[in-house]
Amino acid sequence: MDAPSIQLHLELRDTVVKALATRRPILHHLNADTSWLLQIPRPANAVKHGSRIYYNVLIDPWFVGGQSDVGKWFSQQWHATESAVKSIAEVDELARQVEILAGGLRLGKGRSEPETLVDAVAISHEFTDHCHKETLLEVHRDVPVFATEQAANLVSSWHHFRTVITTPTFLDDADWRTYSLSPLPSWLSISRLTAAGDSLFYHSALLITFATHPFLSHATPKKRSSLSIHGDGVEDFSSSTSGEEAECVIYTPHGIPHTALTPIAQADPPLHTLAFLHGLHDVSISAAQQLNLGAKNGLRAQRILKAKYWVATHDEVKKGGGFISWFLQRKIWTLEDALKAAAADLDGEDAHMHRHRHDDEFEDVHFQDMRNGESRILE
Repeated sequence: MDAPSIQLHLELRDTVVKALATRRPILHHLNADTSWLLQIPRPANAVKHGSRIYYNVLIDPWFVGGQSDVGKWFSQQWHATESAVKSIAEVDELARQVEILAGGLRLGKGRSEPETLVDAVAISHEFTDHCHKETLLEVHRDVPVFATEQAANLVSSWHHFRTVITTPTFLDDADWRTYSLSPLPSWLSISRLTAAGDSLFYHSALLITFATHPFLSHATPKKRSSLSIHGDGVEDFSSSTSGEEAECVIYTPHGIPHTALTPIAQADPPLHTLAFLHGLHDVSISAAQQLNLGAKNGLRAQRILKAKYWVATHDEVKKGGGFISWFLQRKIWTLEDALKAAAADLDGEDAHMHRHRHDDEFEDVHFQDMRNGESRILE
């Protein structure tokens, strides 16, 4: 490597290190579809010198191979684009490199590297493009899996993971801390949002909530001792009964009706939506059933949530076949198209005026169409 290349490499590394020093969550898109790694910075008082900085939640991993539901004759799909990450080992290496750049994972005397850096797996649906057996069996058996009821039953039937927990439903006027189920640390919870009348929970969402931002109001921490899932004796910190605001990431690969988001607005203590993962494409089975709710629903939901980041997900046009493929219809939307359509839908008022009003409401929203292999620090 010549001198200019070395200089560029050092400058890029320095930029990354400075960005990681902000200690904000990091979102990695592991493929072109809907597999994600969310790295949540641990609270400062829960990080010992040289220990790990991030808590890593792996979401809906499916990297290689095909997926089929019911039977291959009914539905079978493959990624159209090769996944940027092709194995759980590569996920571990990604997390390891981020830790090192952020100044964590310093292995001193008597401290060995953990067997895995994945701390939890979150599964949104039992369908095999979200709950992919071959990929999940690569995950260390001691990593807890948080999954919807049908997905939890499916994962449990493999007899691989020691801990499989059904994600509880986050209700109106709920306290996010009551959803922090062991073995999660007390500053983190994983639950789900559901919609009325959605008996199959197809249009539901994972809700990942955490209280690590130093500028949100926090309760006085009460120290308690617990073992991490890796048995490393990490100190945990639980809150007193006073209010503790938190941030959340809402992940809904098929979309959730905007009317089902009232629990976020009514949460007590308050929740601030940092990222909202909802696709743009509208996918349906003929005119009978809408599968992916698409950009127009995402726009309505975003107007309620006011998430700092709206991130597109589950929009890969995969290769596939089977009986159901003959009936699938896909409309590819852009955010601009959705804004124009929303303005046009307002009866009796000037569409041009409303389009600008919608644009104003989105001035502070960082819409992200994160590509395969891209990462973002959620500031």
